[in-house]
Amino acid sequence: MIIRSATANDVSRILSFIEKKAEFDRNIGAFSGILRVSAEKVRKTLFGTIPFSYVLFAEISGHEVGFALYGFRYSSFAGQPSIWLDDLYVDEEMRSQGVGVALMVHLAQIAKENDCTHLAWNADARNSRGLSFYQRLGAEITEKNGNRCFLRWTP
Repeated sequence: MIIRSATANDVSRILSFIEKKAEFDRNIGAFSGILRVSAEKVRKTLFGTIPFSYVLFAEISGHEVGFALYGFRYSSFAGQPSIWLDDLYVDEEMRSQGVGVALMVHLAQIAKENDCTHLAWNADARNSRGLSFYQRLGAEITEKNGNRCFLRWTP
């Protein structure tokens, strides 16, 4: 397995993973909206002059089996950045095989290289398998608001 950064040539793959993540969220009742993302928006916002977020892919035998979409935030009080993980998704048949761990470990390395204080994200409380995974990594739920759990990980 390799973890690699997405390039502008990956726009259709990124869209595919966003669609799979949205379907997963629909199935657990966490998303009922309409996707407004498009190839043009992804290309402009992730690969334009100022990238607003970044994507990592987990690949096995040349096929993408997982992705993480993240960005940096900055704390004026700490004087340091942190990473906000917006999406983490692993294809169903590849779960529990180390793909999610590999993506998160790679994110932790990016955090360390950029002197980040932590990684943070939210997860739906109905995603018990995902919450268990995050807690096994050492992440902690810092707040719960309805079905939304806010997590923090300081690797």
